[in-house]
Amino acid sequence: MTVSLPRSAVLAGGLAAVAALTLSACGAAPDKSTSAGDGKSAATATSAEDFGGMDALVAAAKKEGTLNAIALPRDWANYGALIDGFTKKYGIKIEVENPDGSSQDEINAVTSRKGQKRAPDVLDLGSSFALSAAQQGLTAPYKVAAFGDIPEGQKDPEGRWFNDYGGYVSIGCDAKRVKVCPTTFKDLLKPEYKGKVALNGNPTKSGSAFGGVYAAAVANGGSFDDIQPGLDFFAQLKKNGNYTPVESTPATVEKGETPISIDWDYLNAGYADEFESKGVDWKVSVPEDGKFAQYYSQAINKDAPHPAAARLWQEYLYSAEGQNLWLKGYARPALMVAMEKAGTLDKTAAAALPKVSGTPTFPTEAQQEKAKGVLAQGWGKAVSG
Repeated sequence: MTVSLPRSAVLAGGLAAVAALTLSACGAAPDKSTSAGDGKSAATATSAEDFGGMDALVAAAKKEGTLNAIALPRDWANYGALIDGFTKKYGIKIEVENPDGSSQDEINAVTSRKGQKRAPDVLDLGSSFALSAAQQGLTAPYKVAAFGDIPEGQKDPEGRWFNDYGGYVSIGCDAKRVKVCPTTFKDLLKPEYKGKVALNGNPTKSGSAFGGVYAAAVANGGSFDDIQPGLDFFAQLKKNGNYTPVESTPATVEKGETPISIDWDYLNAGYADEFESKGVDWKVSVPEDGKFAQYYSQAINKDAPHPAAARLWQEYLYSAEGQNLWLKGYARPALMVAMEKAGTLDKTAAAALPKVSGTPTFPTEAQQEKAKGVLAQGWGKAVSG
């Protein structure tokens, strides 16, 4: 999905041209014969009820025995615990390919491996990329049992994608290498941060990097309708020597190559826990001058080789167990409000979230499309040289 310190997930689907992966066309066509006792096909089921109920879905998924996932790092929003939890509960093995891949990589894998057993079953995409995938007819309509509790505007009416977890753009800082950690975008321009400020990827491919540029735009007189000030900000960072082209990962942080990293708050907060045992004092702040929030989205490959397991995975993710596991990874789950009302929310995990004031707002599809175009045309020029 890049909040990449590890992963390059793309919020802006279509930011880069969809270059075909050089993958061999090997592997037999997927078996879509998985069906309930009454002959209903998992590949066309639009809900568990439509397939005959959860018991039937579980039985069909267990028969398939495998789920193909892609671009899911174990240290990304607690995905390791989610993967282990699903496998323990259902005995279904999850094969995760290219864990540090981007949303673009996910879409490329879907399009290039159509009809192959190694095609991805499920996708975790930046929101704009999820919209793009649905528009291309790549995702299957499916509504999890909790679909009605996902807030309006955070799901496709047909269930071709639906938001899963999200957070805010934040600034992570190694307090042992940086004397005074920055807490705003304005701070990042200070001369003492020369060569220290990194993104976790290229914003034409990376969701968190895209969010970082959008947040910088908001901090510098821009808006959801105008991302250009964000490009101008990074051009200025590049000009004064503060921006480093090294893409931030946990490894580059530990080595001191990227002591300041702009990334989602749930990743930076998770890294703070991870780094503590390694002697890195990782501080995290959500910049008040550039608050930008966004969610990632789930989707099922329309041609999933394991269609029942793909649907069961979604049901698990949107169960109270799955949602709380994301929450324990400092990510704000899509069902957080509904679970709080129902009394199923992990209150301890919720209290540990990075503090943010105000209510988040989100750019519309049209605004994101416009921003993608501006980035595609201007990012390379802004940070070149």
